[in-house]
Amino acid sequence: MAIRRLMTIALAASVLATVAIAQDTAHWTVGRPADGGTRGAMESIFIPPKAGAPFSLTLDTEWSRPMSGGGTFTLANERHIVRDSKGRIYQERWGLVPKGGKDKSVMGVFQVTDPELHTWFNCNPWTKVCDLYRYSLSTKGKFDPPIGTSGPLPDGSGFRQHEDLGMSSTAGVDTHGYRESTTLNVGVMGNDQPMLISREFWYSPKLGVNLISIVDAPQSGKQVFTAKEVSTAEPDASFLEIPSDYKVVDRRNEKE
Repeated sequence: MAIRRLMTIALAASVLATVAIAQDTAHWTVGRPADGGTRGAMESIFIPPKAGAPFSLTLDTEWSRPMSGGGTFTLANERHIVRDSKGRIYQERWGLVPKGGKDKSVMGVFQVTDPELHTWFNCNPWTKVCDLYRYSLSTKGKFDPPIGTSGPLPDGSGFRQHEDLGMSSTAGVDTHGYRESTTLNVGVMGNDQPMLISREFWYSPKLGVNLISIVDAPQSGKQVFTAKEVSTAEPDASFLEIPSDYKVVDRRNEKE
């Protein structure tokens, strides 16, 4: 389906490919993917359609990767995300630009999803066209954080260490921290030394969202997602409305 192609590019959705290969998925909570990772484009934090838990926030993103001669280069952006009490979500997608550089980030897409109507509008502010897809998630879904367990990985491929970091506060909201460290043995992923993949996140039980998420893996570098300016008040309803001067193209019946 076309929506799957779009999810790969834009929607916050999925665990690092190496983690998915290396870890025993039976230990993970079904229904909620982890943050971060790359599949052609960087994926961001996952926002579930949770009812009764409205919020507004600005998400800072930094993506650092190593340079061959040492040091790192970092791309960054900020984007706005809101969710209302019905579980409807508005998210902006802004381009990543060099941190501290002269280039200015621009918004390429904004998205509005409605779990009751099962609609997903993917809107281009330059062309003023919204592609309409089917949104499959529901407020009745279970979106607990993907918390693993410590122990050896299947087939002797390595070891996973789970840590409970306890409670804290992020942007004024209570959060529970977790850290997963996965060590892959030599040869598992073509690596000539043990490979370490780490993932730390601070999850808000009230909002059902990771307000801090840090993913560090050799293939994709280090990705840090940090929520700021968090409000738990009901957002302005205009965020969830498609502007009247936008054209809507219904793609829900298109085949892949």
